Amino acid sequence: MNYFLVLNGKKLKQIIFITVAVLFAAAIVYSDRANVSVFSSNEPAAIYSVQTDKKLVALTFDISWGEKRPDPIIKILEDKKVKNATFFLSAPWSKTHPEIIEHIKKNGYEIGSHGNKHSNYSTLSDEEIRKQISIAHGVLTEMTGKGPNLIRMPNGDFDKRVLRIAGELGYSVIQWDTDSHDWMNKGVDSIINRVVTKVHPGDIILLHASDTVKQTHEALPVIIDQLRAKGYEFVSVSELIQQTQVNHKEIQDHT
Repeated sequence: MNYFLVLNGKKLKQIIFITVAVLFAAAIVYSDRANVSVFSSNEPAAIYSVQTDKKLVALTFDISWGEKRPDPIIKILEDKKVKNATFFLSAPWSKTHPEIIEHIKKNGYEIGSHGNKHSNYSTLSDEEIRKQISIAHGVLTEMTGKGPNLIRMPNGDFDKRVLRIAGELGYSVIQWDTDSHDWMNKGVDSIINRVVTKVHPGDIILLHASDTVKQTHEALPVIIDQLRAKGYEFVSVSELIQQTQVNHKEIQDHT
């Protein structure tokens, strides 16, 4: 009987030892995961939307070429008394359309960068990415009298390198949660329905004011009216970001 008790005592010690070892290993894994999580949250990230209970949304317009669409779209914003919106302007277009930029500035709309060369920056070298963002910064600063700090990459394309370099140059990379698909020219009702059904508080809405879009100027008044009927207020991207924590999406090697 005594031998039996000694044997079980040894087994008990083994069980205790194994249990402690498992708990220790689990603590290390948890600690490693926590470190990864903290590290990931500090990585550069694009902004897609903002967490807020307030019914605030940002209308954003990309312009990279043409002169037929911008003024009518700006006029609609004026007529609808939308005092806040954000325009992302490409550098080559900006240099040749100072009068439209003045129209945007006169209304107090926010101006962000849409880069210089209209290509996928994730395919460029670090040096070329820096060059393209810097050229656009210089042009827009000269044209608007104020250096932008928001950038939407051409084609919405970026990777972690692009995010890092943009951040080093003082930029926040802005994406969107709701894509109007106005650039597809699928029809006025299609544009309206995509925005109105997908919108949510803190949303960044992608629209365009280049000549490539044929129906945005027809859809925009209805979008504004229907969003207001739902209780939404229009703010600039910068105002939206100031509300609360922004929503990022994890970026892999390529977007």
